[in-house]
Amino acid sequence: METSNPTKVTVETIVQAPVEKVWSYWTEPEHITKWNQPSEEWHAPRAENDLRAGGEFLTRMEAKDGSMGFDFSGIYDEVKPHEKISYTLGDGRKVDIAFVDQGEATKVIEIFDAESTHPVEFQQAGWQAIMDSFKRYTEAS
Repeated sequence: METSNPTKVTVETIVQAPVEKVWSYWTEPEHITKWNQPSEEWHAPRAENDLRAGGEFLTRMEAKDGSMGFDFSGIYDEVKPHEKISYTLGDGRKVDIAFVDQGEATKVIEIFDAESTHPVEFQQAGWQAIMDSFKRYTEAS
């Protein structure tokens, strides 16, 4: 796969919460550690977030059984509170997230550059599982 023209993958959800709450839960480390995992077998024991253009973020993701783990990190390119976040991952891939205010609900749309190691469908399913975890956590809190 050409890294200069990566496949773009989209995941999205509608969260039954106002955009201010959705934004806070998406960006604040104390919330990120509660929802940023694709399944019950994973967790995010640590998160750091310097939410500004040029700021860095890091979320440590680990299998609960200790068999594997990795740091998900990057640098913010653009931050528009309650509207948009764009960042570049450590491997150069781009991610854009839009927060669409729908009154008492918020549509979250995340578009990311696929990597070339795993099938696109696998990546989309994993990122959607994390998005679904975010929706469940935010609506339940």
